[in-house]
Amino acid sequence: MSTIAELNPTPLWKHFAKLCEIPRPSKHEDRVVEHIIDFAKTRGLDVQLDKVGNVIIKKPATPGMEDRQTLALQSHVDMVPQKNADTEHDFLTDPIKPYVDGGWVTAKGTTLGADNGIGVAAILALMESTDIPHPALEALLTIDEEAGMTGAKNLQPGYFEADLLLNLDTEDEGELYIGCAGGIDINAALPYKAEPVAAGSQAYKLAVRGLRGGHSGLDIDKGRGNANKIANRIIDTVFREIPALRIATLDGGSLRNAIPRESFSTLVIPANNHEQLQAVISNESAQIARELDTEAALEISLETTETPRNTMDVASQQKLIHAIRCCPNGVERMSTALEGIADTSNNLARVVTVEKDGQHRVQIQCLVRSLSDSARDQHGLDVAATFELAGAETRLDNSYPGWTPNPNSPLLAMMKGVYKEMTGEEPEVKVIHAGLECGLLAKPYPNWDMVSFGPTIRRAHSPEERVHIQSVANFWDYFMKVVQAVPARN
Repeated sequence: MSTIAELNPTPLWKHFAKLCEIPRPSKHEDRVVEHIIDFAKTRGLDVQLDKVGNVIIKKPATPGMEDRQTLALQSHVDMVPQKNADTEHDFLTDPIKPYVDGGWVTAKGTTLGADNGIGVAAILALMESTDIPHPALEALLTIDEEAGMTGAKNLQPGYFEADLLLNLDTEDEGELYIGCAGGIDINAALPYKAEPVAAGSQAYKLAVRGLRGGHSGLDIDKGRGNANKIANRIIDTVFREIPALRIATLDGGSLRNAIPRESFSTLVIPANNHEQLQAVISNESAQIARELDTEAALEISLETTETPRNTMDVASQQKLIHAIRCCPNGVERMSTALEGIADTSNNLARVVTVEKDGQHRVQIQCLVRSLSDSARDQHGLDVAATFELAGAETRLDNSYPGWTPNPNSPLLAMMKGVYKEMTGEEPEVKVIHAGLECGLLAKPYPNWDMVSFGPTIRRAHSPEERVHIQSVANFWDYFMKVVQAVPARN
């Protein structure tokens, strides 16, 4: 087992270390679910799977706590599978390799899975404990949060008796969250004609690498570069200078909820335009680097490659370039009610050429988020219309609601008091521009009074994901005190 299992608090870290050994990308949670079920059964806990695959564990109150309100605990078991292009890793078979880097835990070339593995580990540690006083506990460990919130969407009423729920899936110590954005996926498919490569052509691989990326909710307001936008800008600039340029393949971004860090394009030009191509790309790359001065590791490279079989027809290519240029990306509107919080945004997440059954198309995927469900839907239509004007077929689906804040929450008041008693300071109460499952959970369980909190995690959804070790210890101590402060039933 990894040496991170020896960190403090060991009850939590040993479970997180075990989670790192079990592949658990979204939509492939079978092994981690089996592990959690075995964990519960060997400890005599009541455990069951609901119809969609969520794990539900129940534990009776410890002596003297039987009169307290039942407390639900919730985290998701899946993780975002992101890696650097030069990292050899199969998320379906290979374990995550965590290590200590100063005061942080991170992973070698991949996402760490602290989002939301730390929350899962904290719940398992509490469920396993024999010396921590607690009320009756009901744990909900959901599947597929990162790629569709399937577990939360399909949760049914009747499984839980609790009126209080702690969601352990936010990423700043000392902050309590009482609301979040909703979201909707926009999928576009632009067909194109495949044309043979002209004689006397040379193919090149254009690579955009080294961007910071990050969470498409938490980091969308930080002005980070989008690899799909950057690659498209370079291609458009070259196309204007060398009209014979043709796109053969595009492969940019990876996940709908991660800001694209990398993009790879295969371009074809007349061989005698080689020097002009180099000069245009060099000049444009320098301008982009100056504009994105926070992206110090940005790398734009060009190298010759094997000549492809065909390229995109020029009319479709021009429509695609224009559509990507026009596609909204980043914050559309800041909240007027919540200072410093993005209200509505879009992430141009994925652009890839696909050939299937002799048909060629470019697939584009975006994720719109908003604190308002109506604004979410309207901005989704804005994004879809951009690609529809280019002749693409679009589909809006996988929508999920936001979580409406309740500043008068009794659970919030109790947790603020516990934090003040522990630290002498007031916690920050916030609404987050990311998607938490709380909005969906409120549908089958409208009685739940919910608050979300967690340790400090940085660069979630990217290979630079890391979790602050001391904040995990502080989070655990606070979690235990909150559990023991649950009030008596009315």
